[in-house]
Amino acid sequence: MQAIQWETIPLEQMSARISRRVWHGEKMTTAQVNLLEGAQVPLHHHHHEQTTVLISGKLLFRMGGAEITLLPGEMLRIPPHLPHEVVAMEDSVAVDWFAPVRDDWQRGEDAYLRG
Repeated sequence: MQAIQWETIPLEQMSARISRRVWHGEKMTTAQVNLLEGAQVPLHHHHHEQTTVLISGKLLFRMGGAEITLLPGEMLRIPPHLPHEVVAMEDSVAVDWFAPVRDDWQRGEDAYLRG
């Protein structure tokens, strides 16, 4: 058993408008993602199942020909391989869970986030 505080995890500045803290477990990755208003995560896909919980702000997700606006306290599941993109409508904080572990992030293959 292990308790971790977000503040002890190094903050990665991904772009001028996106930063994150990432913790990799044995079978899943958890990330706290900070997006300033206007931040865009470009269209991408991955083999990981993703669950996003919005802590604060407002995010617009585009995927599968649909648009979904996520508000604080709401949760969204993104199935594996589904292309998706995100726009921050306000300064936002989200927590993302991915299964399996984001080994691509561990290898530094996350250029799509580094704008």
